[in-house]
Amino acid sequence: MIPKNIDSSADINPLLSARYSGISYDAERHLSHQQLLMLAEAARWAPSCFGDEPWRFIFCSRQLHPEAWDKAWDCLMPGNQVWCQHAPLLVITCTDTLFRHNDKPNSFGPYDTGAAAMSICTQAVSMGLMTHQMGGFSVDKATELFGIPERYRPVAMMSVGYQLPLERIPEEFREKELKPRQRQALQSRFFNGAWDKGL
Repeated sequence: MIPKNIDSSADINPLLSARYSGISYDAERHLSHQQLLMLAEAARWAPSCFGDEPWRFIFCSRQLHPEAWDKAWDCLMPGNQVWCQHAPLLVITCTDTLFRHNDKPNSFGPYDTGAAAMSICTQAVSMGLMTHQMGGFSVDKATELFGIPERYRPVAMMSVGYQLPLERIPEEFREKELKPRQRQALQSRFFNGAWDKGL
């Protein structure tokens, strides 16, 4: 992955500082079944309310299940299809809308599912992989094409793979790929004991 410096007010884990959402995937490098298991295990151990594990991930490997990959790619909005065409893995992230133990609405489900997705991202960085989360996809199409039960809601898609070497990144992707990572000021998002009191 292309190293990017971040403006950080404190030292953080290198896996977190190295993670970013790139768009230039190497179509010649595939992911093995073992690598998919490693990503899944990372998500499996994420925290969740009542230990409910509301997440469901549909892994669509271009090499191992090309027909599933094609269906997942078809769910993406055109703007995402352009750069996802070389990603070896597309993942549909879903959340259970109900608790398993009482079938009541689980308002924590999306929060817990996001934690599991972040676990995949962090594990991917440790494996030299790049991930990109996407909201630009058709929930209805994903539900239909993959037979997702009514109680589960697709909340995002994710691409995973190896980044192209810098010298092979297409010209039309270079500006976006090389753009510095930026975040809002820490004090504007994290408060110390009261709303709007910067940390």
